[in-house]
Amino acid sequence: MRILSLNAWGGRVFEPLLPFLHEMDADVLCLQEVIRTPGMGARWLTYRGDGAELPQRANLFDEVRALLPDHDAGFFPSARGVLHDDGTVHRSEFGLATFTRRSFSVIGQALDFVHGSFSPDGWGAHPRPRNAHGVRLFDPETNEPIAVVHLHGLREPGGKADTPHRRAQAQALVQLIRRVWSPGERLVVCGDFNLLPDSETFATLAALGLTELVTTRGFTDTRTSFYEKDGRFADYLLVTRDVEVRRFEVVAAPEVSDHRPLLLDIG
Repeated sequence: MRILSLNAWGGRVFEPLLPFLHEMDADVLCLQEVIRTPGMGARWLTYRGDGAELPQRANLFDEVRALLPDHDAGFFPSARGVLHDDGTVHRSEFGLATFTRRSFSVIGQALDFVHGSFSPDGWGAHPRPRNAHGVRLFDPETNEPIAVVHLHGLREPGGKADTPHRRAQAQALVQLIRRVWSPGERLVVCGDFNLLPDSETFATLAALGLTELVTTRGFTDTRTSFYEKDGRFADYLLVTRDVEVRRFEVVAAPEVSDHRPLLLDIG
């Protein structure tokens, strides 16, 4: 089984993104920062906020879904706000997307917010709502279930250090994991955590038997050249000890976002 996690950055680095996802051919694809704008085709819109203007693919979710016809696809918004197009505003949704190859049976599922609740009338002030999604799959090759959970961790203006909000987020994530995973089964947790490697969150997750692979395997950067700030860690992938890791990589090239993809091959 191949699992790929990526903060897609709203599709801003679009040209190489779809060819990369097609080449990776993941069985489970976990995307964060995905845009969907009902009623619009494949085009660009602009996000305005936080002192920046960022191009966004209006229907990145639909474009990835069309790329993966052998996968079931789910889109899970955390907020609905406006994107701009030459003086016109469009109601768009922002959130997570999960794609699972149909040869793996979905036998359980959990979706919930790990911070706040759905924002239907604007993106809102930071820290904005954040959600997590998990699937429990039956793997026909191993004849065993496996749970895969991913999230987009909240962003706080003060940086990536631990805060009361982030401690509460970790507890909410554990509660969601327990809804889709049973101890003794394999578990993978991944995503853009928006945290430093020494965060208390990883001790909280270690209590479930999870080991974080990015830092323990010597990787020192999960960001690309598009990210110009300090603090090069954001994305993490954790596994329980019964997950047979055949390959784990923080993919440096091609650059398809301001985040690097996390690639996991397991037996």
